[in-house]
Amino acid sequence: MTKDERYLVKLFELALKRGDLFEEINMYEVGRAMGQNDRSVENIVRMLAQSNFLKKGQGNNVYLTKQGEAYVESLSAK
Repeated sequence: MTKDERYLVKLFELALKRGDLFEEINMYEVGRAMGQNDRSVENIVRMLAQSNFLKKGQGNNVYLTKQGEAYVESLSAK
């Protein structure tokens, strides 16, 4: 699994734990939960946002899109 895929999975897990798959979560919190530094997180988020797997919210927050949710579910089906 790539760093980008792991980031999406971690965002999915954290959102699920909070009770809402589309809840905004701080992008750096997600990165720290998987051991990434801030610069790496910024690059990952940029790529995932360009691919429409997540969107930026308020401040440093990000949230999954329906496309991101479907991708994470396809990863877990493998």
